Amino acid sequence: MSNINKEYIEDYIRDIIPERTEFLRTLEKYADENRVPIVHSEVAEFLKVIIKIKGAKKILEIGTAIGYSAIIMASSMNKGKVISIERREDMVKLARENINKSQIGGIDVIQGEAQEVLYNINEKFDIIFIDAAKGKYMDFLPFCIDMLEDNGIIISDNVLFRGMVANDDLVIRRKKTIVKRMREYLKYISRHPKLITSIIPIGDGMAISYKEDK
Repeated sequence: MSNINKEYIEDYIRDIIPERTEFLRTLEKYADENRVPIVHSEVAEFLKVIIKIKGAKKILEIGTAIGYSAIIMASSMNKGKVISIERREDMVKLARENINKSQIGGIDVIQGEAQEVLYNINEKFDIIFIDAAKGKYMDFLPFCIDMLEDNGIIISDNVLFRGMVANDDLVIRRKKTIVKRMREYLKYISRHPKLITSIIPIGDGMAISYKEDK
């Protein structure tokens, strides 16, 4: 239970999602058994829809983990490119292995701390997906806004963080700093003059921000 939606709503939504491929189910099982966070199935479907609507050709992902979401996003594009950043060397190795097994092309995984890698990427993107250290979203954001094409989209995952961001009664003491920073992040992107933002209560909470052409 994520504390974002009623359990029966989550169960219903996930039950009607089309069956994933055997390979994706294998990745989901690995993530569950090894406690590696990956996007919820309803979030994966949301990403597919946004990518199709946008007609995205270039996507930047911050937080690769085992490569699950990168594979989903790349498979939703027509001859597109995904650049994904991951700081953990073991995850980079595993993600690259999974990407090779998936036979989905157009994915480049870069190992390193996100801020350092972002500083050295001189490209523009149609969509930027942020799914890394929750307390660092504000640190990533200035890079993301600069690297996003006009009329581009930033998608931020886990922004309600098990409901804690929306309800003080749910906050665990050791998570107070993350919750505080996420609240600051959501307030900032909701009021940023270049962004139009909607916070969506699916998965662990998502924010979708549209960069206006001004």
